Amino acid sequence: MRIGVDLGGTKIEAIALSEQGEELARQRVPTPQSSYQDTLDAITGLVAGIETKLGCQGSVGVAAPGAISPASGLIKNANSTRLIGHPLDRDLANALGRPVRTANDANCFALSEAVDGAAAGAESVFGVIIGTGTGGGLVVRGEVLTGPNAIAGEWGHNPMPWPRPEEWPGVRCYCGRMGCLETFLSGPGFAREFDEATGQTLTAKEIVALADGGDAAAAAALDRYEERLARALAHVINIFDPEVIVLGGGMSNIKRLYGNVPGLWGNFVFSDHMDTRLTPPRFGDSSGVRGAAWLWPADHARMNKA
Repeated sequence: MRIGVDLGGTKIEAIALSEQGEELARQRVPTPQSSYQDTLDAITGLVAGIETKLGCQGSVGVAAPGAISPASGLIKNANSTRLIGHPLDRDLANALGRPVRTANDANCFALSEAVDGAAAGAESVFGVIIGTGTGGGLVVRGEVLTGPNAIAGEWGHNPMPWPRPEEWPGVRCYCGRMGCLETFLSGPGFAREFDEATGQTLTAKEIVALADGGDAAAAAALDRYEERLARALAHVINIFDPEVIVLGGGMSNIKRLYGNVPGLWGNFVFSDHMDTRLTPPRFGDSSGVRGAAWLWPADHARMNKA
């Protein structure tokens, strides 16, 4: 069996999958906010609990914020700062007594949806996270692309392409640069832009509800959002040309995106026709933990079967 662990900011979730991808067990605990060691203990405790319940040992994959630096072997670029500078995969391997694979949470989302989710059977997939932040993962023929710098698919910290005069230079992102996609397309970025336009401080969910109820200002904000998302995804299509793009995160729950955005991105894609498909996720919030489990191939999972 395969065990996947999703290391989130507020919860750590573990899941066990059969060789066919069927869920065998699931457990979760709050993410410790104290120390790195407490986080390691929570993960190993979840794995041990699932293996005790099922009576067999599995391969272990972990979806984590940030990435393992190829240069140092340590976590980098994580918004959970207590992880930065630690060899998470090696420490977990020592604690569990077996190799552990780790990957960025957006990469795990993309892998899950490519293996048996909304993009199952597609040769090339771009998985997009648009929630409190933005990120992305690239999968080709069932394999995650990470790149020599472990930043493949890091879409949210590129600038908005084809910027309008009123969008330039944009607001400062937490990464220190101006006008990152994240500042426009994340849930907080969408809410900030609505606040600037109307003086109303609302959440993204509340703005969408207003738009659904016929509020003109909210509908206009969603129109701007869709056009920006279309530009941002067109940029990826021009470079990667994925067969399927899967949206995840809180903003992916806006149903009108799936009809409206593909109708707009053709204005920016360098092609005379468009076959790329835009879809919501099959597994939703569970895609990250499932993708972590799929980090190990079937032959290794069978070797660990009791």
